[in-house]
Amino acid sequence: MTPEQRDPAVPTATYRLQLQPGFPFGAAADAVPYVASLGVSHLHLSPVLEAVPGSPHGYDVVDHARVREELGGEEGLRELARTAREHGLGLVVDIVPNHMAMSPRHNRALWEVLREGPASPYARWFDIDWEAQGGQVLLPVLGGPFGEEAGRLEADGDVLRYYDHAFPLREGTAGLPLPRLLDAQWYRPVWWRLARTELNYRRFFSISELIGVRVEDPEVFDATHGKILELLREGVIDGLRVDHPDGLADPDGYLRRLHEATGGRWTVVEKILSDGEPLPPSWPVAGTTGYDALRHVDGLFTDPAGFGELLGRYRRFAAPQTDRGGDWDATVRRAAYKVLTHELATEVDRLTRVTSRLCAASPEPALRDRAPWALRTALQELLVRLEVYRPYSSVDAAGVVTEKAADGARLAFAVPEEAGAVDVVRDLVLGRYGDGPEYVEFRTRFAQTASALRAKSVEDTAFYRYVPLLSATEVGGNPGDPAVSPERFHAYCARVQRDWPSTGTVVSTHDTKRSADVRAALHVLTECPERWTDVLAEVTRGGGGAPDAQLAWAAWQTVFGLGPAQDAEERVRGALLKHVREAGLYTSWTEQEPPYEEAVERFVAEGPCGVPGERVAAFRASLEPHIRANAWGAALVHLTMPGVPDVYQGTEHEYRALVDPDNRRAVRFGGEGSGKEAVTRAALRLRARRPAAFGDTASYAPLTAEGPAAAHCLAFARSGEVLTAVTRLSLRLAEAGGWRGTRLALSAGRWADVLEPGREFGGHAPLEELFERSPVALLERIPD
Repeated sequence: MTPEQRDPAVPTATYRLQLQPGFPFGAAADAVPYVASLGVSHLHLSPVLEAVPGSPHGYDVVDHARVREELGGEEGLRELARTAREHGLGLVVDIVPNHMAMSPRHNRALWEVLREGPASPYARWFDIDWEAQGGQVLLPVLGGPFGEEAGRLEADGDVLRYYDHAFPLREGTAGLPLPRLLDAQWYRPVWWRLARTELNYRRFFSISELIGVRVEDPEVFDATHGKILELLREGVIDGLRVDHPDGLADPDGYLRRLHEATGGRWTVVEKILSDGEPLPPSWPVAGTTGYDALRHVDGLFTDPAGFGELLGRYRRFAAPQTDRGGDWDATVRRAAYKVLTHELATEVDRLTRVTSRLCAASPEPALRDRAPWALRTALQELLVRLEVYRPYSSVDAAGVVTEKAADGARLAFAVPEEAGAVDVVRDLVLGRYGDGPEYVEFRTRFAQTASALRAKSVEDTAFYRYVPLLSATEVGGNPGDPAVSPERFHAYCARVQRDWPSTGTVVSTHDTKRSADVRAALHVLTECPERWTDVLAEVTRGGGGAPDAQLAWAAWQTVFGLGPAQDAEERVRGALLKHVREAGLYTSWTEQEPPYEEAVERFVAEGPCGVPGERVAAFRASLEPHIRANAWGAALVHLTMPGVPDVYQGTEHEYRALVDPDNRRAVRFGGEGSGKEAVTRAALRLRARRPAAFGDTASYAPLTAEGPAAAHCLAFARSGEVLTAVTRLSLRLAEAGGWRGTRLALSAGRWADVLEPGREFGGHAPLEELFERSPVALLERIPD
């Protein structure tokens, strides 16, 4: 067939490459012929601007005006773009507007601020609270209390050194003795543990090594986006992925300014939508990066009844406390309280100060006489009850900070009159007292704190405590209700095609806690919960050596999901140590408990990665056809549903990875073909050949099978020209006796099998025939 013309401004599909010093622009250029052969239209590159030397990811930017030298510099990027163009590919680049690296010796703008203080022309760049800490920026870099570390601080000319840290000395202070020298600076090096409660700059979540950038300031926007906009204007890059817009003071305003500056280039935002939450309709973007799509695709292959049974068996096996892993909502709530009072204590302090100052100076009588403790309590009680990341200026905040949340927050007060602080805070969030600068600052701080809280309490804590089904604890997921019916999936796809047809979609990324193929295996456990717990009973007979039962459940699921793998013990050990530290139940990143962690390591070696693990491996092998059905089904649905699919490096093949850094390992491009690769190539090449069938003006139509096994077939048509059909819950299907005459009604005409050339179908296709050789089918209408 003659290929249709595509709009080069909108990708048909992208392929994500993780750049790092060991995989620079030159290596990416070498991979271009292979990537182009898959059928994608664009490479999708991780951040390319100058970062901290040795950074494995590039999100710790130090200079927005330069392309990263360790990757090959600007000429290397331009050469990569030329090579990509020669093979018909464009470039999409990941940008990081929210933060920079808190590394003064590499970050010149920050160096100048520390040297000159708030008078520096760069001071407006960074979100620093100069009114706190006596006007000094706290730098949490000391390995112990100041008294123990003072002797390791050394003035060296105009530089203060501490191990490999270097800080500028304020002009005229170099000859002062140490105590006076430090008092005279615009910064103060402190014990790293003080970051939790004393820090006076905005961080990325609770990561003190990353400092917030004020891109809401037009001058800062121009300075931090100049190089990227130049590369866009000159045709080196074609589109953008925006990292973490929820951290910004004004995401709405930022995205409008970016849209105008880029001339409306294809841009997607890493916005994590909670279940049922829409993307703000006024945002001038193509859509999200796609975690909402991941949730819906995964849910198709999760058996709702089986998940309920698995949950009950998990509770009996692990006996978790209700709010420490037993119930999803209770676990999230408790985690949120913990995060607010620990990791984000300094952010809550700043928000409380802003609120108290506003109320004390307000001409509104209702805001007066509000004790700081009452305002802090009201803020905390409302924040822990938010079910989305944050409110936005373009969306009614009453739908975020709801009256129901306020009702619950009031219960924290013993005296009803003091509970009025809840109404004060809510009304401030809703903008009922005006739009003066102090009120805007309050709403900004509230939203930024809410965003950090949601990420830390849900993704980085509750996901590691509530573990009945590890595949459900994924970015953007809903572990409390992970299953998605075909009807719900079709409704989601119809909305995407109508509202955000060029949005991004993903099933694996550099941030997913488990790759799609690992999750595909874990989904099968919802189809056989009894058999799973029988296997667990067998391998844990005699105690099994696990330091706690919740960890044991998660560990056995981890090795089941990963399957046979090189360096399995090292990879599983790393993932589980991260798991227990993030969960924070017995150890944590900042309060590590060596005896417990050593017990975890012994358990991994002797249990899941030892002789007992062989029983789990055998069980997994017996389910291989059903794991394959889930993996191929998720891949094909992802590649043909509405939106622009992003293929993470290496995932065109079977790709089994755990949480980072495991999912950022180098991959080998090319190699032997596989069934999954054949499905991926066929779908991507079909998208490239028939872009109109998938693009902005395309249509999406659900198809329903007829017969006793109809619920096990998920099918849809794109623009009446392409048909996708996949098998879902295949183990349950096999146990029920197979398809048993179930048929799928095709639209009029004849349909060619794209995966098995030579086969044709028409009318009512028997599913025994359609899925005779594969659990998935991709058909293309034969022209009349």
